[in-house]
Amino acid sequence: MALGNLLDLIGNTPLARVDFGSPATVYAKLEYLNPSGSVKDRSARYMVEQAEKQGLLKTGGTIIDASSGNHGVALAMIGAMKGYKVIITVSEKISQEKLQTIQAYGAQTVMCPATQFIEDPDSYHSVARHLAQETPNSFMPNQYFNTMNADGHYHSLGAEVWRQTEGRITHFFAGVGTGGTISGTAKYLKERNPEIKVIGIDAANSLRATNGNPKPYKIEGIGIDFTSPVLNYDVIDEIIAVSDEHGLGMLPKLARNWGLLGGPSSGAVAYAVQQYAKQLSTDAMAVMIFGDSGRAYLSKGFYGEPRHMRAVSHVMRDTSHTIEL
Repeated sequence: MALGNLLDLIGNTPLARVDFGSPATVYAKLEYLNPSGSVKDRSARYMVEQAEKQGLLKTGGTIIDASSGNHGVALAMIGAMKGYKVIITVSEKISQEKLQTIQAYGAQTVMCPATQFIEDPDSYHSVARHLAQETPNSFMPNQYFNTMNADGHYHSLGAEVWRQTEGRITHFFAGVGTGGTISGTAKYLKERNPEIKVIGIDAANSLRATNGNPKPYKIEGIGIDFTSPVLNYDVIDEIIAVSDEHGLGMLPKLARNWGLLGGPSSGAVAYAVQQYAKQLSTDAMAVMIFGDSGRAYLSKGFYGEPRHMRAVSHVMRDTSHTIEL
């Protein structure tokens, strides 16, 4: 039985086997079972705790950062537990569920326009930096450019995947947004076995995928839209770009065929893995990261049309069938 406070329960998420019709063994790592609902619990806790150790975050301080949602949720939860004020800048792309979850933990949110470039002065990252500069006794984890983002996953997710697969993993798949999850985990895995193949999943309309000409896309949680020291290309063997059509189109299939209610990045990762796994052999073991839950995106209508049952009122005239309650 796992005992401890809420932060002690971050990690140790299960691997669920998924039958994609491949000769290989494929597992989904269900990161949405972390306390605040995503893989970001790992890196957020690590960055906050390192800041505390270094004296960058002190009692009564304020945590300020930009987030597409999950990182902000994790920081809001951690701040609530540790007694920090939390301010999260978000983009208009954020789902109502994630926005309201951040606020439910008592954090303040600042809505910013969706910009194409992170350097835009109106971007949620730029606004967060400005707020951090203007707020006394504040700390900005700066998930997009702080390499401790990746370090958190190196010490947590990487070690965990290696242990859970007993070192038999041959392929690792993860979405690439900040790059922290894939970079930290891949570094750990490749230190144990350099032959492990690491495949990143990017959005087809990202800055990288379009060679510097990004277009709007609906998938949240992935998309290489800027250059950052967090993303370590040296430990990534291949990057696959997935379109909104394919990534979001995978979501209702995951839910209805495999019982997995994943978020948009999970759909993109699963689509790429389903295609990739066709070429794998029987001795291959693939692990794919499901970063968050579809419950955080239900209002966006990604999961198909609602299926309603018509309520039928029927009065049984035969008293012999009457049921007394």
